[in-house]
Amino acid sequence: MAIPQVTREVKQKESGRRAILAAGFALWAGPAHAQSGLDAGGLTFRDFAIADRGASFNRTDSMLPDSPGPARARVLEIDNAKGLARLHFDTVKIDLAVPLGWQAIEDQERGVAYNADKSYRLIVWRLDFTFEGVNDAEQYATTKVGTIEARRPPTKAQARRLGDGSYLVIYENVPPSRGDTEPRTVFDLVTVNPSNPKGGALMTLGVPASQGRRGLNLLALLNQNIHYSW
Repeated sequence: MAIPQVTREVKQKESGRRAILAAGFALWAGPAHAQSGLDAGGLTFRDFAIADRGASFNRTDSMLPDSPGPARARVLEIDNAKGLARLHFDTVKIDLAVPLGWQAIEDQERGVAYNADKSYRLIVWRLDFTFEGVNDAEQYATTKVGTIEARRPPTKAQARRLGDGSYLVIYENVPPSRGDTEPRTVFDLVTVNPSNPKGGALMTLGVPASQGRRGLNLLALLNQNIHYSW
């Protein structure tokens, strides 16, 4: 059974589009942002969290089927002071911190996390560029931009290489999925395996379009707190 709503993010208002794209692609201009090109803008996980001491990660989601099917991600740590939970997604061999109050699951292909109302939706995947039919991370990012714009009008997207060699793609005006109340802004962060340029990982974060700037800040926090077992 497919993970509800969240799986559709991968298929990813004109004034808002320019503002978000300008903010996103200006982030690495200063030397302080040279390493990754992403900046949390002074926000922390506590700005996105619900202070429930990690209770949400033990909560049953009525949208999940009985086994077989998606399973809960393993919780490694609850840090109440920082407003985050550290999780392990065994399927993709990734450790990741997300805000308290979220839930997290995984299936045979990806790890998924989402906030209480599912308006913020995160997916982490592994990438094999040869399998995807491209030569490298750059071609993957640029090809996906063209594909999504063609398949999901009126979506508009841009891709840029960041200072650490990863690629950021911003998709604006993504049509809403079932249950969404407005268009979406979706961020892809493509990270290259340092020991194998033919492989990598993809982190996709989708948020309501009106919260695009906050979504970009959260992407920076997620990227600062992710660990890949290559």
